[in-house]
Amino acid sequence: MAWKTIHRWLGLTLGALAVVLGLSGAVLAIDPVQQAWEAPAVPGDLPVATLVDRVTHTVSGVEEIRRLPSGAIVAFSFAGDQPQASYVDPADGRVLGAWHPSALPRWVKNLHRSLLLGDAGRWGAAAVALTMGLLCMSAWVLLLRRMGGWRRLAGRVRGSLAQRIHVVTGRVVLVILCLSSITALTMSASTLGLVELDTRTEPEVLSVVTGRTDMPAAQLAALQSIVAKDLRKLNMPYATDPQDMWQVVTAQGQGWIDRYSGQMLAWQEATLAQRLYDLALVLHTGETAWLWAVILGLAGASVLLFWWSGIVIWWQARRLAPHITGNAPLTQADVLIFVASEGGSTWGFAQTLQDALRQRGHRVHTSALEHFQVTPATRQVLVLAATYGEGQAPAHARHALERITQQPNTSAVPVTVLGFGDRQFPAFCAFAKALDQTLRAQGWPALLPIECIHQQSGQQFARWGASLGQALGESLVLEHVPRVPPTTALTLIARQDYCAASGQATAILRFAWPEQTLVGRLRGQGLARFAAGDLVGILPPGSMVPRYYSLASGWEDGFLEICVRQMPAGQCSTHLLNLHNGDQIYAFIRSNPGFALPRSTRPVILIGAGTGVAPLAGFIRRNDRLRPMHLYFGARDPARDFYFGPEIQQWLAEGRLTTLQTTFSRIPDGGGYAQNALHRDAERIRGLITQGAIVRVCGSRAMAQGVAEALDAVLQPLASSVATLKAEERYAEDVF
Repeated sequence: MAWKTIHRWLGLTLGALAVVLGLSGAVLAIDPVQQAWEAPAVPGDLPVATLVDRVTHTVSGVEEIRRLPSGAIVAFSFAGDQPQASYVDPADGRVLGAWHPSALPRWVKNLHRSLLLGDAGRWGAAAVALTMGLLCMSAWVLLLRRMGGWRRLAGRVRGSLAQRIHVVTGRVVLVILCLSSITALTMSASTLGLVELDTRTEPEVLSVVTGRTDMPAAQLAALQSIVAKDLRKLNMPYATDPQDMWQVVTAQGQGWIDRYSGQMLAWQEATLAQRLYDLALVLHTGETAWLWAVILGLAGASVLLFWWSGIVIWWQARRLAPHITGNAPLTQADVLIFVASEGGSTWGFAQTLQDALRQRGHRVHTSALEHFQVTPATRQVLVLAATYGEGQAPAHARHALERITQQPNTSAVPVTVLGFGDRQFPAFCAFAKALDQTLRAQGWPALLPIECIHQQSGQQFARWGASLGQALGESLVLEHVPRVPPTTALTLIARQDYCAASGQATAILRFAWPEQTLVGRLRGQGLARFAAGDLVGILPPGSMVPRYYSLASGWEDGFLEICVRQMPAGQCSTHLLNLHNGDQIYAFIRSNPGFALPRSTRPVILIGAGTGVAPLAGFIRRNDRLRPMHLYFGARDPARDFYFGPEIQQWLAEGRLTTLQTTFSRIPDGGGYAQNALHRDAERIRGLITQGAIVRVCGSRAMAQGVAEALDAVLQPLASSVATLKAEERYAEDVF
């Protein structure tokens, strides 16, 4: 079943009505709270007989007594020909004031129950309640799929701001909204006449006229056995009808009492349908339970947040929807590109690849992975596959592996796989890897071994394109231009220059963070708030392809700081390293939530090499609570590339950094590489991991691989590993 499609279109078509019902329900939830706050408490053991005796002594002509869901006692009477309703104090029967339903809650209740459209509106409200139930059901399926099952349901949520709001809010209130939709349907079934709460007829009983006077209420045995907290309604016998009776309705049922003897003439237990309806009423409205009413009100208000974030997610997905141009007919294409993408961004890479191949004279056809096939004209097949959630295929390609397995392979056409994923997830590019293994098991050859792109890196994609072009025997340039958000001008205010041991120039650049007005933020101008470990995208002059650098500062520091090393033929690094104080760049922020440090007092192990120390320095800089932090830093020469050296020593003295272990690979007795320091410090690392330590690694891919292998060896005595730490969301990498 296409749960995602169901969820999307129900939300888009009936979401606005769900918002109306949610907000009106939130308003109605105020009424039980207010009434419960104002209503005098009814003693738990107060007999109804005593309550009636007190009320009849203070209210003349009383004909009916009700206990409202709030707990308030209301007496209905006549003063002449005028009906009256009065709040009374159950402690002494004293009249507290007139009772009358408020006009606003009554209007809101009609809006909530029938959308102000009468009986037709009741059917409409029931339809919206059913829609909410289906939305909740599909939301649970999608939520579990996204988070990787029940065990990971409380894990960290990644994605855009709207996605995080949608998921986090769902985890908190989805159960309540599901319950609300079920109880609404239960109540609607009775209101619309689909279910009868009680099909029994009233018993034919009357008071037996004996010539005696009515027994005083305080002496009625039947009323003495009923406590006031169970009372719903009590009707007195009419004075002009000698055969009339007392009629009492309670939570347990209803009874008829002889006015002369005080004996119960008949009793009918509440039916199961009535009890279920009463329970649904309490669960849906919060009546008689003001704390639950508060929870219901907050859940109802959250529907607006759900709807807004859902609309934003849909619009973002729509903008990223595939629009491949220049597609050759399938039967005529010599290169086929198949795509598996959850959010849509992988299709942009496919378009870039297709355009580059077409410029080299190829006829290219691009399609979704579930359409995998080859034709006699096919010479190369390229698969761009993203991984969703905890290693799953994107929704549209969930049956692709099965389809490929069932297809007999009678062709020698090479099939090359390129994976897209995020290294912060334990199952990095797991679907692409599974796809590659399936293809090899089916006998499909590969032009290139599988490559995995981290966080949609344009640089990695370009390097893979160069390798692909070399394998094809032609020059292939892949310059992917993603949709770039609005940029902000940043001014360089300070720089520290280094001459690295490799001869490559390196600098720590500090930019002023511009002041932002409220109007600018509303218009999307200026930088979003950022934290150390987030990424800044910088557009060099004459290019629309941003280059990303890890941030060594947060917005609270009042500046934006990065560490830049000269890259061979690097357009952006050359531009940055040629800046002078007062020069400007254009940049935007891309959040990196998977690498951020969670708020906790647990110790932190920071491992970095070269310029990879930048985000780790940012973590230490903001360690105002002096959380235990242990830095393992690897470089080549302390005189040339000990980046942030003076600051690190200062933070060590201030207690922001607990311990520092450095290794320098190009000097005698320098200690080798960062992973060598991990082996030497194995005992302490095992102790920190046992205490629940969080690990963050930043540097080159080769360095990150070496660190992972070293930690696996160090953690083996604990029956733990890097994979285990990733699964527990305690280990994350930022590699380049």
